[in-house]
Order: sequence, then structure tokens, then C-alpha cells
Amino acid sequence: MFSHVMLGANDIAASKAFYDATLGTLGARAGSVDPKGRAFYMHNGGIFMLSKPIDGQPACHANGGTIGFAADSPEMVDAWHAAGLAHGGTAIEDPPGIRENAFGALYLAYLRDPAGNKVCAMYRVPKAS
Repeated sequence: MFSHVMLGANDIAASKAFYDATLGTLGARAGSVDPKGRAFYMHNGGIFMLSKPIDGQPACHANGGTIGFAADSPEMVDAWHAAGLAHGGTAIEDPPGIRENAFGALYLAYLRDPAGNKVCAMYRVPKAS
């Protein structure tokens, strides 16, 4: 459904350090920066990018928007959260843990990145048989 996700960032270096650390816990390689100063990440067929806004205005977060990253285990979600906190992220919402909803049990953790974007790591807990 999606070809890529791009987030605005005012300080590409600070945001890249955050995403190098957090996405690294999910198995992604460190991002690369192109000649225009944008950071690119490619992992498991997905493309994630960081860019200063093209219109020259400051980057800001989307009120109500969240970017979710898939994790392979609750431990991976916890490592993502810890890496984010250590690299300029801010903890938001409840601590990492299981939330029950219409989709079943999800192990989730939420952060704000250095630019204020709301991001999440999620592990889908298998249904009990």
C-alpha cells in the first residue's frame, strides 16, 4: 500500500542519530544521507526518509499522526524504546507493554523523536491456541 514514509526534521543529524539507534534495534542499517541532506533507510522492503521541509518552514509533528515500526519480539520493542530515549527521544503515553484492542494483543512502545514526531514500535502477540 505504501511506497515510502518521509518525516520532516529540523536537525537531520539529531534525527538521524535517533533513527540509526532505534531502527538499528529492528535490524535496519544506519541511514545514508544524499547530496540534498536527506537521510534514507531501507529495510524489509520499506523505505523511510527524513528531510528538512521543502517549503523552508520549520518541521512540525502531525497532531494525531503516528508512524509505526514492526518488531519481531517484545524484547525488540523494549530495545527500540531504550535506544530512542538514549538518543534524544521522549517517552510518551503508557510505558512499553501489551495493549488489547480490536486487532488482538499488541506489545507497543511510543516515543517522540527529536523533531517531535510520534513514533511507535509494535509486536503483534500471537493468539493463544
